[in-house]
Amino acid sequence: MKKENVFPEQFHQVVEDQTMMSSWLAKDRITDTVAKFQPGHGIEKLNLRFDITKLRSALEDAQKYVVDLGGGFGAISLTRRPGIPPSSETDLIGLYHLRPDDSYEEVARDEAVDEFAFTELYPQFVGTYFETLHQELTRRFSIGRMRIMLKEPLTCNSWHRDPEPRLHIPIITNPGSLFVINHHVTHLPADGSVYFTDTRAYHMAMNGGEHSRVHIVAALPVKD
Repeated sequence: MKKENVFPEQFHQVVEDQTMMSSWLAKDRITDTVAKFQPGHGIEKLNLRFDITKLRSALEDAQKYVVDLGGGFGAISLTRRPGIPPSSETDLIGLYHLRPDDSYEEVARDEAVDEFAFTELYPQFVGTYFETLHQELTRRFSIGRMRIMLKEPLTCNSWHRDPEPRLHIPIITNPGSLFVINHHVTHLPADGSVYFTDTRAYHMAMNGGEHSRVHIVAALPVKD
């Protein structure tokens, strides 16, 4: 009683914390939903779906075109400006914004890319399943750069935002491969599905698994 009389507020806080902790520890947090797609604000699944076996077969033939972007990332360009190969890594990366330090001030990185100009499939991918994919996407939407993005195990990219939304089509993944947009995080299974990701919001991709993650990423150009 003496302890209660001297420190009543602290005593009640201790009891409240102990009660909350007991309730938290009693809950079962293990769920299979972490290995599934969970739609959220800014990330949805389209009805369109591709043959995942054909995508993986086309990927095997395209591996020789990988460009190392550093930081655990590699890329393969699938589209280009008509008749013009990428001029630099800028074409593979492009403009993005991030807050790099504890000032929380936003800064720009790299240079803007004209997404509307990337209308032509690279000749080496004509006749492959990537051409079928490109035709089906452009039949429905305005498509800019279309790249294959390879993410090494146990790596992530920066917390940033892009000038335009993107479509993601996972080809190879694992349950530890996650996509985050603002406060929403989900896994994107590699089953041929196409996912809309509004990457105009802050986002990042992470591969916390033991195997590489490979996505096709297609830009959805927007007018200023």
